[in-house]
Amino acid sequence: MRIFLDANILFSAANLDSNIARLIKIVINDHLAVTSDFALEEARRNVQRKRPDWCEGFVTLASQLDVVPSVLFNLPVELDEKDRPILCVAIRADCDLLVTGDRKHFGHLYEQTVECVTIVSALGLGQRIADNNA
Repeated sequence: MRIFLDANILFSAANLDSNIARLIKIVINDHLAVTSDFALEEARRNVQRKRPDWCEGFVTLASQLDVVPSVLFNLPVELDEKDRPILCVAIRADCDLLVTGDRKHFGHLYEQTVECVTIVSALGLGQRIADNNA
């Protein structure tokens, strides 16, 4: 699977002792982890500003991702302007899943498929991985 990781997932995964980091390690080992230059930079800024002790973990994580350039085009769903590039990149990069913890902006799309990309939470990702390994 090709799995797009939003900035908030990257931020959380930079804490190498966290459950989300363990989940993303499985993604990296068994699937293709994708993000955009936009999401990666947002996560980098947030780690540096909020959790500078996670910077080393972030650098390690970032080196294992397929980073694709941001794009923007019309979408058949409603999203805030700042969130549209995230879904557009996931679609353009032929991702199967878009993983985001942004329930406020993406929550109405959780478990829905838009242009062949299913939007899920980290929990939804974990459930899919567990189901595939069962």
